[in-house]
Amino acid sequence: MKVASEVEVIELKIEALGKQIVLNPTLVWDNKMSILIDTGVPGQLNKIKESMSKIGVPFETLKAIILTHQDIDHIGSAPQLLNELNNQITVYAHENDKPYIEGALPLIKTDTSRMSKEELASLPKEVKHLYDNSPKVKVDGLLENKQELPYCGGIEVIYTPGHSPGHISLYLKQSKTLVAGDAMVKINNQLHGPVKQTTLDIKTATESLKKFLDYDIDTVICYHGGVFRGDPSPHILKILNE
Repeated sequence: MKVASEVEVIELKIEALGKQIVLNPTLVWDNKMSILIDTGVPGQLNKIKESMSKIGVPFETLKAIILTHQDIDHIGSAPQLLNELNNQITVYAHENDKPYIEGALPLIKTDTSRMSKEELASLPKEVKHLYDNSPKVKVDGLLENKQELPYCGGIEVIYTPGHSPGHISLYLKQSKTLVAGDAMVKINNQLHGPVKQTTLDIKTATESLKKFLDYDIDTVICYHGGVFRGDPSPHILKILNE
């Protein structure tokens, strides 16, 4: 789905708990390279390649992956992408999520050693296998708040902890697009705060949204919910006042 010039959302569909869910990684590019922000779940390499081909961006131009945080549906296909391109991809993430992404520590929300017997028993066999064999990749570049990556018209990092310790969002300066990650979700064309059930620190995550008010935003991409057009400020202020 086209968002702006040289910005597209790659819609990745998965089946989870009997429902179809759409994940929304973002592809940005220029005449030198392309960058993928988040990578879906494991096993979606071919879908990503097909989508890039349809958009008209050669797969070989992919030079960087930015992971907004450590969750399994964001790290997902990163190992396959790196393998397909002979590890010639730079992986970026925030320092606070680095050990989880690299596998030095188990992913916080899918760590089966911290689950009760009842929780473990309720997991489908394939889900437990995935949790016990979570994807991991080496993080090459550490990102921090207000840092600007000099690619594709400028990508500014916004540190938005709460959903995870190292959650980041990204501001694409050229198109005035906010890639929110899981800091916000879109439901029925309305922006909502982070999902409480999957957010480690809901108070901190909600407070993080204040940072978005400092930016001139025309479009928001939510990993869950997709593209929101227009000024998000009224929605953010409503969330903060709830």
